[in-house]
Amino acid sequence: MKFNVVTIFPEMFDALIDFGITNQAVLKQQLDIQCWNPRDFALDRHRSIDDRPYGGGPGMLMKPEPLARCLDEVKRVAAGPVVYLSPQGKRLDQSGVRSFSKLPEMTLLCGRYEGIDERLIQTRVDEEVSIGDYILAGGELGAMVIIEAVVRLIPGVLGNDLSAEQDSFSGQLLDCPHYTRPEVFESLNVPSVLLSGYHERIRRWRLDASIARTKNRRPEFLVDSNLDNEQISLLKSLELGTNVECEDE
Repeated sequence: MKFNVVTIFPEMFDALIDFGITNQAVLKQQLDIQCWNPRDFALDRHRSIDDRPYGGGPGMLMKPEPLARCLDEVKRVAAGPVVYLSPQGKRLDQSGVRSFSKLPEMTLLCGRYEGIDERLIQTRVDEEVSIGDYILAGGELGAMVIIEAVVRLIPGVLGNDLSAEQDSFSGQLLDCPHYTRPEVFESLNVPSVLLSGYHERIRRWRLDASIARTKNRRPEFLVDSNLDNEQISLLKSLELGTNVECEDE
């Protein structure tokens, strides 16, 4: 998959190219990240990309002309939607990540300062996306979040593709607790069922724990969700207090 990233700080994306699973995807030629700097499309000798907002107010806005020229060049050689990282956008969730992962290519537009001229959004942007209800200095971190979240869903990137399927938010439920060696840490024991060797009991315990954690931490995920019959039965047992094994959250 290819990401075209429009940013005035292209060096920030070296972190994705050089480290972690995104680095492995780059080495396997499963991921291509190309950065485009709007300053390269500014026409004045200062390479200006911002100006004061009409009507007054604090801060600066990114000017439309350099961004428009930059995006037009991207669209000339690239495909896919232009996604603007914006606090006004639709909040990103795993469903959105999964939709993005089906695309062969997309462009991520990273704003700075107080944002970008509205006319550019009207004429060049296909979708606005937010990674959460808080304010950052720019869209670069949000773009990195999208890239890493999407790359994890590319077959073969993770050592075990089941890792992506079983993570929190991949279904309707949060992930269950996980344990590794040692068996006892600071007087805390690994749940005995995980040491039993009985795969069906372990599967059932993990599902039970996942439902309990979701109910306690993110109960909204269980409203109007597409739970299967087994999950519904476990949820009812939890609500009735008959499966107390996982009620430690």
